[in-house]
Amino acid sequence: MKNCFLIFLVAVIGLSFTGVAPAADRDAIKAQVDEIAVAIEGGKPATDFAEAANRKPYYIYIMEENGNMLVHPTLTGENLKVKAAPAFDAVVQATMEGTWVKYQWKGAEKNAYVRKTKTGVIVGSGY
Repeated sequence: MKNCFLIFLVAVIGLSFTGVAPAADRDAIKAQVDEIAVAIEGGKPATDFAEAANRKPYYIYIMEENGNMLVHPTLTGENLKVKAAPAFDAVVQATMEGTWVKYQWKGAEKNAYVRKTKTGVIVGSGY
C-alpha cells in the first residue's frame, strides 16, 4: 500500500510541473529575446535572425505589429492575426521592457516572453 501511495504521489508531483519551464529556462528565454531586440534596435534587420527560428528548445519569432511574421519556424511571411488571432492578441501585448504572456497554440497553453523594439517589431520566445 505504501508503494502505491508513493507512486501516486510522484505521479501527481510530476504532472504538476508539466508545461512549466524552470526559472533558469525563463531567464535564458528572456536573455535571448532581449539580446535580439537590442540588436534590432541597433540597426540589424530582423531577417538577420532567421536561424534563431530553429533554436532548440526555445525558438525565436519576430513579428511586425500588424501580425506579419518576419522570422518563425513555419509562419515566416504569413500573418499571425489571420492564422491564430488569440496568439496574436497575446503577442501584441509586448512592451518595450518585455513581458510574459499566455495563449493557446494548437490546443496547448503557451507562455512567451515578448518584447517590442523601438522599430516596432516584436521579438518573442517561450514554451
